[in-house]
Amino acid sequence: MTPSDAPVQNPRSLTHRIVMLLDRVVAGLCWLAIALSALALLASLGMIVYSVAMRYVLNAPQTWVDSLVGFLLVAIVMLGAADVMRRGEHIGVDLLTNLLGETGKRIAAVWALVAVIVTAVFFVVEGWETVSFSKMLGIKSHGHLEVPIYLVQLLIPAGGALLGLAALSNLLRVAIGEPVVVSTSESGHARRGHERGSGRT
Repeated sequence: MTPSDAPVQNPRSLTHRIVMLLDRVVAGLCWLAIALSALALLASLGMIVYSVAMRYVLNAPQTWVDSLVGFLLVAIVMLGAADVMRRGEHIGVDLLTNLLGETGKRIAAVWALVAVIVTAVFFVVEGWETVSFSKMLGIKSHGHLEVPIYLVQLLIPAGGALLGLAALSNLLRVAIGEPVVVSTSESGHARRGHERGSGRT
């Protein structure tokens, strides 16, 4: 076989496969993060029920619960944001975008995703500086737990990095022509909830 007879790789097909592979990797990371977020939510619910029972049934308030639930709330938000972003489940205002054509909607999607990436970079940079500062000074949380606060603050750059990856993955999918939903209107959320409740997909 001569070099001219060798099969030629389609650059567009190769780019498409690379982007979709990246998207699957990001999807896996987002799935892991949202699973941890769900566990944190269940743990928070369990601790709140336990705290209420101890306070009003046994008259033994558990003051550590409030602090720990506050820490878990940070984990719930920062770990869950990327998966919600990737699936286009963040609530958005579509008053203007609904008036646009397909090209206009794609431009609006690119603009929104770039804005998310910039915000994510801010989370990573500023969050990491905050973590370094708190660790250097040995700052601990107030209350009975006295947890090194930088451990909680680490969730900010970590969640920001994952959010940026999710937005970048969506942006690359837009670039190769894949359909991407950046956000859903309130009416769209209500409609999806109705369809899930009725068993429709």
